[in-house]
Amino acid sequence: MGIDLVTVSVERLERFTLAAFRAMGMSEEEAGYCANGLIQSELRCLPGQGQGVRRLPSYHERIQNGWVRLNAPFEVVKETPALALVDAHNGLGSAVGQRSMRLAVKKAKQSGVGSVIVRHGAHYGSSGVHARVALEHDCIGIAYTNAGPEMAPWGGATGVVGTNPWSIAAPTGGNFPVVLDIALTTAGKGMMRWFQREGMPMPLDWALTPEGNETDDPAAAMDGPLLGIGGHKGYGLAMMTDVLTGVLAGGAFGLTPYADPANLDVAHSFTAIDIEWFMPVEEFKARMDAFVSEVKGAKLRPGFDEILVPGEIDYRRELNARRDGVGIDAAVFEELRELASALKVEFTLAG
Repeated sequence: MGIDLVTVSVERLERFTLAAFRAMGMSEEEAGYCANGLIQSELRCLPGQGQGVRRLPSYHERIQNGWVRLNAPFEVVKETPALALVDAHNGLGSAVGQRSMRLAVKKAKQSGVGSVIVRHGAHYGSSGVHARVALEHDCIGIAYTNAGPEMAPWGGATGVVGTNPWSIAAPTGGNFPVVLDIALTTAGKGMMRWFQREGMPMPLDWALTPEGNETDDPAAAMDGPLLGIGGHKGYGLAMMTDVLTGVLAGGAFGLTPYADPANLDVAHSFTAIDIEWFMPVEEFKARMDAFVSEVKGAKLRPGFDEILVPGEIDYRRELNARRDGVGIDAAVFEELRELASALKVEFTLAG
């Protein structure tokens, strides 16, 4: 069994995404941020990861139902030259995240390091989108968030903490930055659904059945909890991510995020480190290039053709997409066609 893909040019995808967000009632600023977030994710993530333009219908649903607030205040509750606490007021997560990293960069340029913690937020998409904002300003970017309770604690059989994804982005002098962009679960429900549609078994360390048993059947585990990367280590990192976001920000944590669809109440953290404070930017990039060369020059394990650094495969995926077009799941393509009709915008993905 295979999943049919429809190839769409990046230019058509960008045009449609921006038009759809405008038709949903977003301001130009919000539409720009949200379109940038979805397109970056579409180009760099695997289809089964559940990011990218497939999220357009869920944006529409949330806006129609009043579950997310358009043009919400970006309230800086408290700040110092290096720190800020922001209340997102249930605003659009992608816009809030990119604005928050820009604020962290501004503070880093003053203090060497800037950190912004956000409470009362919504789903913000790929952490890498926000971390990469810092690269535009010769900063290292760090972004992470808590999420709904999908991961079982080590030894548990129910979800208590989220996938709680992280991204760390650092510039290099080469063709692409080094960007770690990971969830703290081995995989997510999106990849499990992809395997289920392909009729493929999944690895045993992805998820448990509702009874807490290991399984390679994605259908059997769809209502069960996810498992953390590295066993107890991923669970520990996810729990501490909740501490650094929801607990510290005065927002939701543990079982509470995503409990109410009208108020996801997630919390995020954004940090920018100004490289120039430590050394000239070109010197840092030269040191990064030397480090990358050392890593890629390591002796290969049997069965491996090369060593990749974080973000390299995403960079290649984006290059291919910009050259050859983006492969959109045919089922998602039809959902986007229906969305275009509902929003009364031109379906520029076709043709």
